[in-house]
Amino acid sequence: MMRRRTTLLTGCTALVLAIGATACGSSDPVSAGGGDKALSGQTVSVAGVWSGSEQENFQKVLDAFTEKTGAKTQFVSTGDNVSTVVGSKIEGGNAPDLVMVPQVGVLQQFAKEGWLQPLSKTAQESVGANYAQAWKTYGSVDGTLYGLYFKAAHKSTVWYSPDALAQAGVEPPKTYEEMLEAGRTVSDSGLAAFSVAGQDGWTLTDWFENIYLSQAGPEKYDALAAHELKWTDATVVDALTTLGELFKDKQLVAGGQKQALNTDFPGSVEKVFGPKPEAGMVYEGDFVAGVAKDQFGRTIGEDANFFPFPAVDGGTAPVVSGGDAAVVLKDGKNAEAGMKLLEYLATPEAAAVWAEAGGFLSPNKKLDLASYGDDVTRATAESLVGAGDSVRFDMSDQAPAAFGGTKGAGEWKILQDFLRDPSDPKGTAAELEKAAAKAYGN
Repeated sequence: MMRRRTTLLTGCTALVLAIGATACGSSDPVSAGGGDKALSGQTVSVAGVWSGSEQENFQKVLDAFTEKTGAKTQFVSTGDNVSTVVGSKIEGGNAPDLVMVPQVGVLQQFAKEGWLQPLSKTAQESVGANYAQAWKTYGSVDGTLYGLYFKAAHKSTVWYSPDALAQAGVEPPKTYEEMLEAGRTVSDSGLAAFSVAGQDGWTLTDWFENIYLSQAGPEKYDALAAHELKWTDATVVDALTTLGELFKDKQLVAGGQKQALNTDFPGSVEKVFGPKPEAGMVYEGDFVAGVAKDQFGRTIGEDANFFPFPAVDGGTAPVVSGGDAAVVLKDGKNAEAGMKLLEYLATPEAAAVWAEAGGFLSPNKKLDLASYGDDVTRATAESLVGAGDSVRFDMSDQAPAAFGGTKGAGEWKILQDFLRDPSDPKGTAAELEKAAAKAYGN
């Protein structure tokens, strides 16, 4: 499940990015090819992590591009190992034109390998007009813009059963301390407080990142993400201590630590929204809604809802995001048409296609919120866009994959070990620093 957070689930409101074929030769990516089908006879190959309903919904975007320009598209699902799959295709002389890159670290890797084309002037202008500066920064390497974020995830949402909270007589909390206290009250009423997906190490990195961003602040977050700050820093130990308060409290974690380590992400959602609820709340991104709705028939906004991840120790409530960037490969057989597709993806028109289909959030601030199909999705989208430059990209997705994106290794495994035994935050910080120094090479 390396594409974690954003591509796991069928129709989820996940945080991912699109890639495909694009508009025609006009400098206006929306009107380009309007009636003349300027790309007729051309085919744009697109590689991305999506499958299932996510792939089906993205295909609707590609179909809209085809209708506009005449270009055909071919989508190939790469699975989680985008870097390996794309690298082998390049070596074999069969590079796709457009790739969905799921991690900042992978985008940086592709750029440093010399595989990417800088964005066209038209695409750069669209990014400047339609996106907060933060998204431009995360799509750039050494000052050159290579990636366009089309689909994003809001990873600072705590999902809950309204019935469970009502039965316990608690309201959605405003602070982390209030959240734990509300959880204990929920537990006293008969359900565990939180379902924790410890089998998937990436969910634990998300817990840490929200706590760290709120508690330590954005400057420290950026420094730690770049490994300019060591993981042995006191702020890291403080955040681990805060997270450990949750992990070690048997009243808060459904089934205790052992069961949490045997619960994957879909299973954690089932424990709250499935036919036999075991917990009142589950933390993860907006894409929880897709699982609750599609797999367990919950009506979002009625019997499944969320509150923002609350502020920690007097800090600001965090907004952590994830997403996938559309990039154009130099070695693609039809890279010029691939860039036209990317230009199209930068428009509100393209974003509206998937927004209307559901299971989608866009960082494009020009997209009309009315395009989303329900009030809860509108609220999460408004929160994401409203965060502007204060939004921070998932820290582990910014790291080298050996540290931040590998099952059974690096940060994922170390935080799983911490969930198993949260008694030594300093020791865990030292293990994280050792693994980070090796992966970053510094």
